[in-house]
Amino acid sequence: MARRQHRYVGFVALGLAMLSPAAANAQDPDDLAPYKMLRSLQFVQDSVVTGDHSAGEMQRFMLGTIDTRLRTVEPSIFEDDRNVDAALIYTMSGGNPQTLEYLIAHDVNGYFDNRVTDVLRKYLSGKGLLVAKTLEETAREYRDKKIGPYLALIGGNVLIATKPTDALDLYDQARLAAPGTIVEEAALRRSVAICVDKGMLDRGMAYSQRYVRRFLHSPYASQFADLFVTLVVGHDHDVKPQDVIDILSFMDAPRQREVYLRIARAAAISGKPELARMAVGRVQSLGGGTDNAFGPLADFYGGMAGLPTEDIDQAAKNVSGIDGNALSRRDQALQEAARSVAEQILRAPDPASLTQASNPNTDHQEITSEKAAAIAPQPGAPGALPEPVPGGVASTGQSQDTDPSFNAFVTTNRSKLDEIDGLLAQEGNEQ
Repeated sequence: MARRQHRYVGFVALGLAMLSPAAANAQDPDDLAPYKMLRSLQFVQDSVVTGDHSAGEMQRFMLGTIDTRLRTVEPSIFEDDRNVDAALIYTMSGGNPQTLEYLIAHDVNGYFDNRVTDVLRKYLSGKGLLVAKTLEETAREYRDKKIGPYLALIGGNVLIATKPTDALDLYDQARLAAPGTIVEEAALRRSVAICVDKGMLDRGMAYSQRYVRRFLHSPYASQFADLFVTLVVGHDHDVKPQDVIDILSFMDAPRQREVYLRIARAAAISGKPELARMAVGRVQSLGGGTDNAFGPLADFYGGMAGLPTEDIDQAAKNVSGIDGNALSRRDQALQEAARSVAEQILRAPDPASLTQASNPNTDHQEITSEKAAAIAPQPGAPGALPEPVPGGVASTGQSQDTDPSFNAFVTTNRSKLDEIDGLLAQEGNEQ
């Protein structure tokens, strides 16, 4: 840590020197070469995705100082290809796009490859699809160069919507050429997103394991967790619980409990009780011997998932047992809906609804066809079956002799199901 702080101090001193023309003239020009400054920026950015979130301010500072330097250097400095690469990588690393325009406008000696600058300008202006093929070819051509991983990364970003398989190939190229860097972090996270969208379970799980092992402390790890939960819940019949346990085992216990809780919630809402129970069990086991704050909430999600099962009594207790004040607004709504459904399922039937509507044939007399015709309800008479309508769709009119308590039960539960459908639709939009 002391070494890292020492390097940060050096970065600050270097940036201040660049902002002072007099100090810059007093130093060796080679010490202020753009490619050397870029190394500092890369170190800071890689530190951010590996867990040093305090480096964010330094990243913004370095981007600003490099921008100033690129606009003030002598054009002859770009005779060194390393400085050309530095300018391009700076642009692809969150730098000012207008600085690239400035450098191109002043590049009278042709130091910059027009193909690369053209695809970058299109990409940065939101028109990457116009040069998708050229960008893909350029990324493969430069794969062994310094700018190769960055070109592959933005190439994957362009192709992700139209050619996801090719985008995965470019992301693989990017991460393999720049292991442990911000480039690999972005490539892995976006690869998982493609696998979620296209249903590639095996590849998605493999990418997820690599991400957790390398970038667990990235500020973007929460985005990855959402993707991982979606991948697992969407393939609950195919995913192996042990694979989920193995991947999440690289996390510390609090992070594991949080992800398992997300899985339990999503599985409960999606009606996947087995996966929800597995996730709930992991939450409880990881909190063994401690004050597990997630325990009651896990029981709540487990109870929701258990409503359609035989153990509905315990499920209903789990749903109602948690204090609603401890839940989020959305979970409070889910609790109310789940509690109402459980109450309707567990409610004893009205004995009156079990009586027959007509007198039974207590005399056990044979009913002849004439008698049957005489007692059969006529079309339009009370109790008659609905008339068939064109297209095979029956009338939805209620019989006048239908049990009122049954009608009330159907109406109440239909409204509850409508409420749950609305909640699920809202959940899908918000996640």
